[in-house]
Amino acid sequence: MGLDETDPGTGPVTVRRGVPVGAERRAAELYWDAFGRKLGPALNPPGKAVPFIAAHLNADRAVCAVSGGRLVGLAGYQLGGRALTGGSASAVLRTYGCLGGLYRLLLLALFERRPTPGQLVMDGIAVDPGARGRGIGSLLIEEVTAVAAEEHCRQIRLDVIDTNPRARALYERRGFTAVRTEHTPYLRGLLGFGAVTTMHRPVEADESRGR
Repeated sequence: MGLDETDPGTGPVTVRRGVPVGAERRAAELYWDAFGRKLGPALNPPGKAVPFIAAHLNADRAVCAVSGGRLVGLAGYQLGGRALTGGSASAVLRTYGCLGGLYRLLLLALFERRPTPGQLVMDGIAVDPGARGRGIGSLLIEEVTAVAAEEHCRQIRLDVIDTNPRARALYERRGFTAVRTEHTPYLRGLLGFGAVTTMHRPVEADESRGR
């Protein structure tokens, strides 16, 4: 499926699994627009961060929304030891140099989350600002839930930072419940947030659906 650069407008939205071939850069731009403030200290400058993310995407660890021939949203997830965003330690060092790379690896380790058995970890949702308000986030969450059910996961887990109340409100509307909040005031000056809330949503077997 090829994607062009037309305005997403208000046309129908199609949800599909996997990042479309040729849309890796666009996916990376959406991801950076949504999470650049959080990941900036680890991956800045954007001129390096976006190409790095695009080059190391695991395209099969995302569900995407397309409208008007353009990628307008995506949600990444971690399953089977692989997440949407990849990149080995050596790749980080090649891109940012030895000293800068080591510093960035330490910061990236702060974001690492490992699922427990029977759990799918969702990496968050990125939606084109021009396409917000059309229910795309909800569509992506339900598609991730379908993936989790088909993979026999019993639960979806995600983490949301305290500076993103809009995302938390969406997750609560879609059935997620906060289970714990970790306060990290020592990170506020470095990463821009001081608390992370873990949320869970149960997955029922009948939430899978045929494609």
